[in-house]
Amino acid sequence: MSRKNPKTAVVAFKVEEELAEFLNKLPNKSAFIRKAIAAQMSMACPLCSGSGQVSRWMNDHYAPLIASWNEKKCEGCGDELHLPRDAGDLSAEDQSRLEQYFRGGPLYCDPCFGKAPACGDCGWHIDAEQAGKHTHTHEHA
Repeated sequence: MSRKNPKTAVVAFKVEEELAEFLNKLPNKSAFIRKAIAAQMSMACPLCSGSGQVSRWMNDHYAPLIASWNEKKCEGCGDELHLPRDAGDLSAEDQSRLEQYFRGGPLYCDPCFGKAPACGDCGWHIDAEQAGKHTHTHEHA
């Protein structure tokens, strides 16, 4: 059996008569007001960027984790890369480069992606060091 948290403080505020009438018709006016206040204190979900809501505490917990997932190293030169939150602002080449990564291929920065030759089978850009492994992958696919 769950125990309710005791409410020990009373908060009063003035409202328009129409709002008071609406609140007075509710089965649990206090619960409604508490939920409305909690909703105003929530923040945009850090994963979906606002189509959902999470509490401030959940946001503070998960936002740094999600940000760390967006930091990757180029598999060619090792430079630090930041994955975009929204692909809509990317050029077609950048979209192709990131699509390759999200489909399981290597992640390269712009210069390394341009230097790596495209695979004749799938079109992925694969550098010389990974080409043997990539061809082997195609043979077993």
